[in-house]
Amino acid sequence: MMSPAGIVSDVALALSFCTRISTGALTGDDPNLARASWAMPIAGAIVGIAGASAYWIAFRLGVPPLPSAAIALAATMLLTGCLHEDGLADTADGFGGGVTRERKLEIMRDSRIGTFGVCALIVSFALRWSALATMAAPLQVAAALIAAHVAARAILPAFMRLVPPARPDGLSAQAGRPPLESAGVAALIGIIVLGIALGPLATLGAIILLALAGAFMAWLATRQIGGQTGDVLGALEQICEIIVLLVAASVARAHA
Repeated sequence: MMSPAGIVSDVALALSFCTRISTGALTGDDPNLARASWAMPIAGAIVGIAGASAYWIAFRLGVPPLPSAAIALAATMLLTGCLHEDGLADTADGFGGGVTRERKLEIMRDSRIGTFGVCALIVSFALRWSALATMAAPLQVAAALIAAHVAARAILPAFMRLVPPARPDGLSAQAGRPPLESAGVAALIGIIVLGIALGPLATLGAIILLALAGAFMAWLATRQIGGQTGDVLGALEQICEIIVLLVAASVARAHA
C-alpha cells in the first residue's frame, strides 16, 4: 500500500505532466512518472474543476450559455497550456500529411500547424463547446467537465501500457510503461467519476465508446507510425473528452 507521502508525490508528478501547474516534481526522464500515471485522472479533475468554476462565474455574472461554455473551455486550455490540443493538431497533421512513417513523425515534431491540424482543432472545440452550451445549467456543466477530464486521462495509462512508443525519445518514451496497478487504478477512478456524473446506463455507454476510441487509436497509431507518442496521447485525450461531453449532453437533453 502506498504511503500518504507517496500519494502526494504521485499527484504532484501527474499535475506537472498534465498541466502547467509547476510542482517541481517532474525533472527530465523521471523513472517514477509511469508509476504515478494512476494520478492522471486526479490532474484531470483539477482541470475540470477550473473549467466548471469559470463557467459558474460567467453564468452568475449573467453571461449567456454559449459564451460561458467558451470561457469554460478557455480556462481548461489555459491550465493545460493547450498540451492536448497541440497533440491533436500534430497527430492530425502527421497522419494526414505524411506518406512514410519517418515523414509522419517529422511532421508531428514540427511546431508549425497545418490544414489537418487546424481542422481537427476546429472540430474538437466546436463539439466540446456545443455540448457544454446545450446543458446550460452550471451543475450539469460542472459534472460533465469533471467527468470528461477525469475519464479522458484515466484511459491514458492503459493505452501507454498496451501500445509501445513509436520512437525511443519524446514525451511518451520519457514517461515509460505504466505498471498494471497504475493503469487499473486510473481506470477505476475514471469509472467511478463517470458513474457519479452520468448515472449507470450512460456510464456503460460511455465506457464502451471510450474503449472503442482507445482501440481505434491504438490500431491507427500502430499502422501510421508503429506506436504511440505524446502527440497521440494528446489526440486520444481530446477524443475521449469529446465522447464524454457528448454523452453528458445527451443525458441532459433526455432529462430536460
